[in-house]
Amino acid sequence: MAATSIWSVKGWLGKVVIYVQNPDKTKSPEIAKLPELSGMEETETQGLSDVIAYAVNAEKTRQRGKPEAAEDVIDDENEKVMEQYVSGVNCAPTTARSEMMAVKKRYGKDEGIMAFHGYQSFAPGECTPAMAHEIGVKLAEELWGSRFQVIVATHLDKAHHLHNHFVVNSVSFADGLRYHRSKQDYRDMRNASDRLCREYGLSVIENPKQKAKHYGEWRAEQEGRPTYLGMIKADVDEAIAKARTEKQFFHYLKEKGYSIKFGKDVTVRAEGRERGMKLARNLGEEYTLDSIRRRILTQKIEKPAPPAMLPEKKTYVIKVHGNIQKARKIGGLRGLYLHYCYLLGILPKNRPPKSPKQVHMMFREDLIKLDKISKETRLLCHYRIDTTEQLFSLKEELQGKMAELADRRKHLRYQSRSVKDSEKLSEVKTEISALTKQIGELRKEVGLCDGIAARSGAMKEKLETVRQENSVEEKNAHTEKEGTIHEHIRRSR
Repeated sequence: MAATSIWSVKGWLGKVVIYVQNPDKTKSPEIAKLPELSGMEETETQGLSDVIAYAVNAEKTRQRGKPEAAEDVIDDENEKVMEQYVSGVNCAPTTARSEMMAVKKRYGKDEGIMAFHGYQSFAPGECTPAMAHEIGVKLAEELWGSRFQVIVATHLDKAHHLHNHFVVNSVSFADGLRYHRSKQDYRDMRNASDRLCREYGLSVIENPKQKAKHYGEWRAEQEGRPTYLGMIKADVDEAIAKARTEKQFFHYLKEKGYSIKFGKDVTVRAEGRERGMKLARNLGEEYTLDSIRRRILTQKIEKPAPPAMLPEKKTYVIKVHGNIQKARKIGGLRGLYLHYCYLLGILPKNRPPKSPKQVHMMFREDLIKLDKISKETRLLCHYRIDTTEQLFSLKEELQGKMAELADRRKHLRYQSRSVKDSEKLSEVKTEISALTKQIGELRKEVGLCDGIAARSGAMKEKLETVRQENSVEEKNAHTEKEGTIHEHIRRSR
């Protein structure tokens, strides 16, 4: 059984090529189960200097420290990863990015969609890495080999989970025409993949109905990260489980902040999003209006669980030093980020984990960016940044340090050319590596400064919107309460 998909890639071509060729992902793990090979040493693989990085990831193509690597190992002390599970069709793997860019420049089409990224995923335990790669190369040659340059890489990053990545140049070397992906291309890719799988004795998916997931969606699920599609699916499932009628189902969705539009498909739009999402198109046949009605009517009504015994209340005595009224409160950018992290459920650290369902609809999109927001928060707290002036001052300071270290590294590189003593040369190279690492860390912090400058404004707008909503709800609740009291007094007269 092999699942397939392909999508366009804009921006930097190098990035996707590096991903696909990443040698840590294309070396063989224990799944190959071959006899030990004596005399083989793990050598440092030469990575590309730009994007073809993920596809040839060394973590995904061979398990580190495992010399008993593969079925097709080159009998050479310095065998390269790219000679095992990375292949080029109409280009060489080591120079694929340059060759692809040369074709684009020749025809004046070096902007817009840079490449197409596809994958072919096999059922667990059905085939070996060598077989998976052989099938991938044949598929690439059949689909694109007559007109396009293609990189094929087999990833082995998880036990018993083999999958091929394809990077297809968006411009043909034969006639300079662009590759246009259509629904027929999806069908051709699936049909060719199924035929090759049958030829190799592998299973295929009969009568596939569910729409293939975008690779980014699939990867986020594999890594346990929340996704926008997953959060909507969870909300819809919860609304179906709670509802006893169709009207109640839509009422619960509106309570969660969704607006609803009816047509051939039900479209829901989360608060703060410009575009809606069609349920059946994105989630499958179980989310058509008829299927939702059927699920509501056929689900079992469970008896409510007996109320849990409340734990015994404990009394704590806390001694506070100083005057709480005069204590300085954290405000500015630090206060904004800390408050936002609290609303997202990641602060304080010892609090129980917060479900995405408990997060306000306006903030849910940022659950996908928790790692970046956490890093930005730590930077603000580490440098005690409260104002935009302080933020830009920090950025200039970091860039100044980077320039100093870069000049020092440049001087050492010139110096290394004239050093004859191997011991001294090793010391110079070690110092250069240390400087490179420091520059990298500073560059990340500069990037975080840019992220804070861009994100903080959006955070303030979202918080203000939620505050206004809450104030309106409180005012309405107060008005209803007063109306009830006045009605009671009127009737008593």
